[in-house]
Amino acid sequence: MRDYLSNEVRNVTVMGHSGSGKTAVMESLLYFTKATDRFGKTSDGSSMIDFDPEEIKRGASIYTSIIPIEWDDSKINFIDTPGYLDYVGEQEAGFAVGDNILIVTDARDPLTSGTKLAYKKAVQAKKPAIFFINHLDDPDTDFESAYDALREEFGKNVIPFELPIVEEGTIVGSVNIIRNKAWYYKGPKANESVAQPVPEELEDAVSIYKDQIAEAVAMGDDELMEKFFSGEAFSDAELTRGVRIGIRNGEIVPVYSGSATEMIGIRRLMDLIVDYFPTYSEKGLYVATTPKGEKVELMTSETEALTAQVFKTIMDPFVGRISYLKVLSGVLSSDSTVYNASNGQPEKISAIYTIKGKHQTAIGKLFTGDIGAVTKLQNTHTNDTLCEKDKLLMADPIPFDTPMYGQAVFPKTKNDEDKLSTGLTRLLEEDPTFKVVNNPETKETVLYGIGDQHLDVLLSKLANKYKVNVTHADPKVTYRETITKKATGEGRHKKQSGGHGQFGHVFVDFEPNADQEDMVFEEKVFGGAVPKQYFPAVETGLRECCEAGPLAGYKMVNLKTTLMDGKYHDVDSSEMAFKLAAHLAFKDAMTKAHPILLEPIMNVTIEVPDSYTGTIIGDLNKRRGAIMGMEPVDDNQIITAQVPLAEMLRYALDLRSMSQGLGSYTMEMDRYDPVPDNISQKIIAQHQK
Repeated sequence: MRDYLSNEVRNVTVMGHSGSGKTAVMESLLYFTKATDRFGKTSDGSSMIDFDPEEIKRGASIYTSIIPIEWDDSKINFIDTPGYLDYVGEQEAGFAVGDNILIVTDARDPLTSGTKLAYKKAVQAKKPAIFFINHLDDPDTDFESAYDALREEFGKNVIPFELPIVEEGTIVGSVNIIRNKAWYYKGPKANESVAQPVPEELEDAVSIYKDQIAEAVAMGDDELMEKFFSGEAFSDAELTRGVRIGIRNGEIVPVYSGSATEMIGIRRLMDLIVDYFPTYSEKGLYVATTPKGEKVELMTSETEALTAQVFKTIMDPFVGRISYLKVLSGVLSSDSTVYNASNGQPEKISAIYTIKGKHQTAIGKLFTGDIGAVTKLQNTHTNDTLCEKDKLLMADPIPFDTPMYGQAVFPKTKNDEDKLSTGLTRLLEEDPTFKVVNNPETKETVLYGIGDQHLDVLLSKLANKYKVNVTHADPKVTYRETITKKATGEGRHKKQSGGHGQFGHVFVDFEPNADQEDMVFEEKVFGGAVPKQYFPAVETGLRECCEAGPLAGYKMVNLKTTLMDGKYHDVDSSEMAFKLAAHLAFKDAMTKAHPILLEPIMNVTIEVPDSYTGTIIGDLNKRRGAIMGMEPVDDNQIITAQVPLAEMLRYALDLRSMSQGLGSYTMEMDRYDPVPDNISQKIIAQHQK
């Protein structure tokens, strides 16, 4: 593969629902362009794209893959992303480096949540998009119904550019609507390189769709709009120019169709991409930031200063760290020294590789707009930017979803425990949507991911790649305990065993204190009943007791303690004796102070499409939640609520199920509230068990 410059490179992110056939489309492209000698399949391990053992085992994409295709003197870097929502981190990285979006949708079910999310992201980021309706070889599908569903959902800017020609239930060719010509690749008329007349039975449909294209083109150009409303027909040149402008500004979203497994529509899809999607150089400018926070505009050109952003990291057991990057400006050369703009550290670029699925090829340079990989960077991670020493510039960081689904993990053996930290550190390097929290209170290591499948893949990788086996369970909720009634506790510690004995005697008042979470200690001892040097020992003893409350062993909060009286012995009293006496006073008072359990209450913000609002609110009520407000934003509702944490442990999974993957939420701690009696008894019984 030769070197390609920014005006020859198109970066196309491939998105869509899991099972729509994204990877099959990529395999078809590779096979059609003779980049591989067989049509690979994930299920039998022959795929060049889904080659990881976890992908083969699950029969689906888990990781983002780069598939460069040479076509018509251009290079198209296809970025194949997973469709399943658990692997959204890979999808977000792939989306960030793509300048155009190819949305693959299934003709059998074109309006899945993956299709809707992909289109929404493309619109929000103002990236040109094309729909490819796949699986049209299925006898129960047809182009018209699939297209009508897309247009009804996403609007009039969704317009077909080619129509399949169907004879006796088989697709034998397609009609290009703008050029008003047909190409056949099956049957007696088969000749993909020669344009032929449109079949008579499709002339009316072609005319209707061409009018739709003309109307969309007119909306983006005042001169063409005037011509359109005067009834004049556009020339092919005007139509082509207008379409390119419309696609670039999002006013036109072409629809194309075919079948990846039958190799139907693959050539025409590549033609469409080269004809209408912009190259990276056409972006013109992008904005970087200096370490001081100043904004700098850079040309998307090889003549500009170097900036290259790392968007994906792989920890290979043999090679070490592999950093996937995109050159945003300038030229990255092998055997050069660059600098990490985030930390100022130098990095030696020993070799650069182009990536084609599971294959890497060494190259000397990587030009603006292109995607490749480098190895063994020492101080560079995902989202860091490499640049020149005298011009440190950072690209905007890729926004990754916050992991919300947590599971506590427990090493199976001492050997697993010793290797757990190292294995988790390497997994953290690879996955920005993965988080590890060591909870000192519950003494649990909690892994946070996007969903159960995400964590399942990580734990499987932990076992197979790093030889660490663990079990997992829902993390413990950090309840609290407090008292509701004032009480006095007496503690008398006396022990005589030859020589000096131990003696300490205290009376301590305990009362609720809503103003401060930590225990407050005061003393009101008169007449030296307890000497001052023992006050700290009494306080220490009481604070130790507050670490494990009387009901279920949770930390005591909102408690005021006052040392009121006591007795001491000139010889036998000691700090230890008074600390132990404080323990006994605490235990005595708790039998009279009516202790209760408190639970963490979370502020929850949920965003879902309007149609799911009723379902979400009903579910929150079942979770003992209180709805605090609702606010419409576009076609969504933002619901704010306060919900006990104990009811939210598996909410990431439940919300996805209730909203078909279209909902999202964030959550933060607000306060502690009393636990209802029936639930409190279950928690206490579980602790005693």
